[in-house]
Amino acid sequence: MDNTIDVNLIEVDIVSLQAAMETGVLSSESCVRWYLDRIEQLNPMLKAVLEVNPDAIEVARALDAEREKQGTRGPLHGIPILLKDNIDTGDRMHTSAGSVALAEHYAPKDSGVAAQLRAAGAVFLGKANMTEWANYMSYKMWAGYSSRGGLTLNPYGPGELFVGGSSSGSGAAVAANLCAASIGTETSGSIINPSSQNNIVGIKPTIGLVSRTGIIPITQSQDSAGPMTRSVRDAAILLGAMTEIDSEDAAMQDSRRIAYKDYTPFLDAKGLEGARIGVPRHYFQGLDEARTAIIEQAIALFKEQGAVVIDPVSLPCESAKWDWDVMQFEFKKGLNDYLKNAGPGASVRTLDELIAYNEANSDIALKYGQGTLIFSNRTSGTLSEPEYFESLRLNHEFSREQGIDHAIREYQLDALLFLGNEDGLDLSARAGYPAITVPGGYAETGIIAAGGYTTKGPQGITFVGTAYSEPVLFRLAYAYEQASKYRYAPADPITN
Repeated sequence: MDNTIDVNLIEVDIVSLQAAMETGVLSSESCVRWYLDRIEQLNPMLKAVLEVNPDAIEVARALDAEREKQGTRGPLHGIPILLKDNIDTGDRMHTSAGSVALAEHYAPKDSGVAAQLRAAGAVFLGKANMTEWANYMSYKMWAGYSSRGGLTLNPYGPGELFVGGSSSGSGAAVAANLCAASIGTETSGSIINPSSQNNIVGIKPTIGLVSRTGIIPITQSQDSAGPMTRSVRDAAILLGAMTEIDSEDAAMQDSRRIAYKDYTPFLDAKGLEGARIGVPRHYFQGLDEARTAIIEQAIALFKEQGAVVIDPVSLPCESAKWDWDVMQFEFKKGLNDYLKNAGPGASVRTLDELIAYNEANSDIALKYGQGTLIFSNRTSGTLSEPEYFESLRLNHEFSREQGIDHAIREYQLDALLFLGNEDGLDLSARAGYPAITVPGGYAETGIIAAGGYTTKGPQGITFVGTAYSEPVLFRLAYAYEQASKYRYAPADPITN
């Protein structure tokens, strides 16, 4: 096999890569070398990748030999992907959540997600940059910034367009073709937001579908890992490789749990025919003209494809008063549990020690402060406070019974429609329900937002459903993707 990098893999999907490897046109090793070369050329500008895997080429070479002798493990055999830097890998890569406090930390073993992907034959190219501590460090922190990796930029407009967070590096890397796909994590919008802003597909699964063991946490009730890809099919392939039950993750014992090893059979180009999609107009009130036009454009396409659009739908929770108590309480408990069992090289073992470390190294660690860490540290860390239980109860009541489940039942919907990661998408996060976003167009104008970024740029069309409705969401997302074809690569600095 030819192991040079004299190939062009821009926008190549997983199915095509696998077919090329099966026929001998391409090897995993040559594919990995191509992506590593591209990372070397583009990452100094984008800062999307924190570090590359020093063993990636050897792993790919071994998988090529295995393919030749024994055949393929499946659709991910030899496929190079990136992992967000809060996902443990028991290898020579660090896991730091973007923090200099964990810059030398090596996880003792693979996370549940990494173990499943490794077993499926995926090659880990490296770790993606992220908003430090998954954007649970400071209210002032810019999305995409970490003290370890600097500020990730959006490849569609570096320095101008919002990159989204906290899976910023994962989103930018997929968009800029620095990997075949990536894995991000989400607590509230951290997969959907950067996927939308970087013109890619992202799916945040139902809590309980994918293992959270070995992932640096924010909350036990909302965290989830999920695929970030350039196509809906690639997302379906990746998710199917991540659904094995993990006995260490209590959420995976949910009696309602419905999981599949392969989500591609649910992809249907005619999947919008007869689908019932609800439009919660309450959550679009703050949109500017250009982004509102993206929504209207999607609604028109749904109708053209035979969908029934219920517009508007109203939710009882629209007037609810939300708080952030669940995150405040769960973060300290989750982080202390993680750090207690961290591997070698961790400079801190508790949230107290992390705050002290940052203060002692403020010149490199505290560009935006650590107000959120201090805010969480005021709790007991035992999840025993009555305020916590009441906040969790209200989160579920408002987002489920008075939110998504109410709308699905009352209007007999397949899904709700949102744009990118606007306010209403916090409903799916608090409910622990799935959401998938697909490229929905480009807003040519926008308003200046926090940090000097503009709201113009790529916009995602997002479908939200009830618990374990991933098959329905994949059907709708794929049909929309095939009818709209809004995904395109950003201008390539290497060839332009």
